[in-house]
Amino acid sequence: MIEVRNLTKVYQMGDERVAALDGVSLSIARGEHIAVIGPSGSGKSTLMNILGGLDRPDGGAYLFDGEDVSGFDDDELAHFRNQRIGFCFQSFQLLPRLTALQNVELPMIYGGWPPAQRRARAAEMLERVGLASRMGHRPTQMSGGQQQRVAIARALANSPDLLLADEPTGALDTHTTQEVLALFEELNRDGLTLVIVTHESEVADHAKRRIAFRDGQVVADDRSLAPA
Repeated sequence: MIEVRNLTKVYQMGDERVAALDGVSLSIARGEHIAVIGPSGSGKSTLMNILGGLDRPDGGAYLFDGEDVSGFDDDELAHFRNQRIGFCFQSFQLLPRLTALQNVELPMIYGGWPPAQRRARAAEMLERVGLASRMGHRPTQMSGGQQQRVAIARALANSPDLLLADEPTGALDTHTTQEVLALFEELNRDGLTLVIVTHESEVADHAKRRIAFRDGQVVADDRSLAPA
């Protein structure tokens, strides 16, 4: 599904040029559950941002189902993000004045769904993540785990091909972390491709493949648990 070839990304930090990605090449098959690990500044979040169309590489190629995403213009990139990618973040990124249902509707509004259809789809996704009784609650009325479930429901709204999660359990306690990881595993069993950026070994241990980054390069790729 995904292939990146010799991907590079350089940031200017004062007088210094820092290579966040330094010739990264890897492939991701549909249906994989991958943990991307590495110390802070290793390049793992930069890779996630490029895979999700939130940033552009300075060099190399990024192919998604054979299309060169690195060559998309801004409109094509926005459409790609909305239709093909789901995002989950450590800070949830929910709008506090909106209910859970309204937050889940947002990507469908951008996708042009009719109101009745998007409300029905949002309700279906909240039920999917176990929040059927919290649809009318705002983020401040929910626990951290419930907010992350709303974020996951929102990420699933447009039936993405790929779910990208950046430290999705970083703000959660141990029990809630286990609940969210179990939900990710269930989604993966249903066929969703998952790429989770994490520094937590407990989270990485749930993945079927672990890719380790250091200094902008892939230093290890454990495929021992990857699906055949």
